[in-house]
Amino acid sequence: MFDCIWSCPVCGKPLHQADKSLRCGNSHSFDRGRSGYVHLLPSNRQNAKLPGDNPDMVRARRNFLNKGYYSHLLKVLCSVMETYLPRNGRILDAGCGEGYYTKGVQQHLAAMEHPCTCYGVDISKTAADLAARADKLTDYAVGSVFHIPVQSESCDMIMSIFAPFCGEEFQRVLKPNGCLVMAIPAAKHLWELKCAVYDKPYENAVKDYELEGFSFTEKRTAQKQITLENRKDIADLFSMTPYAYRTGEKERNRLSSLETLTTQAAFEILIYHKK
Repeated sequence: MFDCIWSCPVCGKPLHQADKSLRCGNSHSFDRGRSGYVHLLPSNRQNAKLPGDNPDMVRARRNFLNKGYYSHLLKVLCSVMETYLPRNGRILDAGCGEGYYTKGVQQHLAAMEHPCTCYGVDISKTAADLAARADKLTDYAVGSVFHIPVQSESCDMIMSIFAPFCGEEFQRVLKPNGCLVMAIPAAKHLWELKCAVYDKPYENAVKDYELEGFSFTEKRTAQKQITLENRKDIADLFSMTPYAYRTGEKERNRLSSLETLTTQAAFEILIYHKK
């Protein structure tokens, strides 16, 4: 029985709680930050000084999500957890960001008297710190989804919400027949926003659902027209999308001129089981 699911990012051995640190059998030790998260991303796996989403993007996403614009997605995720997570199961949110969905799922299952243990990992130190500050019921760590610092076959479920996909690692950390829950943008997600900003908007490409090593179980959808009534919320939404990296000055000027925006917020929730 694990006392936690984390593994040493240096040697791979299980980590155990030792005062305010985690330590493995080879005496590698990792301190927890003041907010409670643990840093498990070795320097040789960092592709930048501050890898992952930058602090401005993380805070924009936190501000936007905390206003409930994507609460319809969270509601569907909670329903999926009730259906597929065994009682006393372990959930890993792989690419958890600032923890909005992790915390929401944890709170919902607690209210439903469906006990579970939640863990969240993200490559952004800012995101892990904000998540740990807002959610004391979940154990958060800084780490990469391509080298997840988690013991093999220790998780009943992985959540991957708009996060990078690493099939081999997801298979490794899931128990036999463990469940993978992915949320992806639907074809028309943010369509009206793209029409307002770009000359030639394109629908999102929804790829084939087949994933190597997993059996596809079902698809659920979450769709809602949302209205953003001020420029800050519009800017926060745009900042948390991939468009923020590849939008020119002309399009940004169009964006900044919007005072209100009504747009589709449409998602597909895909459920798989490990073969």
